[in-house]
Amino acid sequence: MALFEYFPNYIWNLSVAIAMESGGQIGEIVDMCQPIRDAAANGADAGTPQFMKAWAAMGEKLLELAGEDEAKGRSFSASNKLERASLYLFTAERMQGHGAPGREATYAKAREAFDRSTALGQLNRERVEIPLESGTMPALFTRAPGEGKKPVVVFCNGLDSCKELLYWTRLPSELARRGISTLCVDQPGSGEALRLQSLPVDPHSESWASKAVDWLERQSEVDPERIGMTGISLGGHFAPRAVAYEPRFASGAVWGANHNWREVQDKRMAREGENPVPHYWAHVHWAFGAKDQDDFLDKSAAMNLNGHMDRIEVPFLVTHGANDRQISVAYADDLYDQLVNSPRREKVIFTAREGGVEHVGADNMAYGRDLISDWFAETLGGATA
Repeated sequence: MALFEYFPNYIWNLSVAIAMESGGQIGEIVDMCQPIRDAAANGADAGTPQFMKAWAAMGEKLLELAGEDEAKGRSFSASNKLERASLYLFTAERMQGHGAPGREATYAKAREAFDRSTALGQLNRERVEIPLESGTMPALFTRAPGEGKKPVVVFCNGLDSCKELLYWTRLPSELARRGISTLCVDQPGSGEALRLQSLPVDPHSESWASKAVDWLERQSEVDPERIGMTGISLGGHFAPRAVAYEPRFASGAVWGANHNWREVQDKRMAREGENPVPHYWAHVHWAFGAKDQDDFLDKSAAMNLNGHMDRIEVPFLVTHGANDRQISVAYADDLYDQLVNSPRREKVIFTAREGGVEHVGADNMAYGRDLISDWFAETLGGATA
């Protein structure tokens, strides 16, 4: 199994792969990528304005087509087109550097299309806001069907994702199928929390994860004794930290281990491993609210899980892709080996036999999605059949 590599650089290919895994149509993706193929040859950072122009243009076309469907009373078809318009606009925005012309407007249009798609499609997701010490944590709540109190999983972002992309992994739909609700969060340093509220990354993830648990405990349909936590990419650092320091979590999992993220920065400065987004250093400075590189390194100094994982006393699943080009698979070993007090720990490294070998399964998310869904069903009391 391999990443679909249309462009001559990893970062652009990663964005395309994420879009494909998130519900993009291959014909539309090819139409967007063909005109900008040469622009990618100049490196991951150069040419990103052309990328946004091409992808935003497809988004605009789909918005127009959705409007035509809606005028005819075809709300479900309109919702489908709005969903892809939103995806392409989010992808276009994600590729831009902080402060790039058109970035804020593109993000706003993507969010508007997503919310409109939710309403017209009668989709199982509700936008909610969770109070924090400062500001709020926007989130999407997907409810498990049926009566009674249900288990729920808090699902957090990586460095450069957003709650909408978390929803599009289809983990929430698979968890709902198993009788488990999902709360996809834009935690500080990501999504709306960063873009609209300027809330920077909080390395002590239990501070915002605990607020999510507080909110869930107030929901009548949630079983407060069966709340799990997972995260993708950099969320593979935040989730274990949160489970270690928030005793109300009953189970945990990571979609990609990110055990020592501070060490990853040293490797990236030495040009070891691939970056997840163009304009990488400008992005992390923005996400962390850092004024320069030294300030960023200071703010991320504590992002090392060594010495913390023995606090986890609940079931915990570690997953990682064997050919992850961003984060070393060795971090999955570190995390698993240090879960010495977990009553049930499991480590799964995805190989070419099944796929999902790239960073967080960008080549094929199906196996990670199924495994994590089944894990929470088994550890929180859901159904696997």
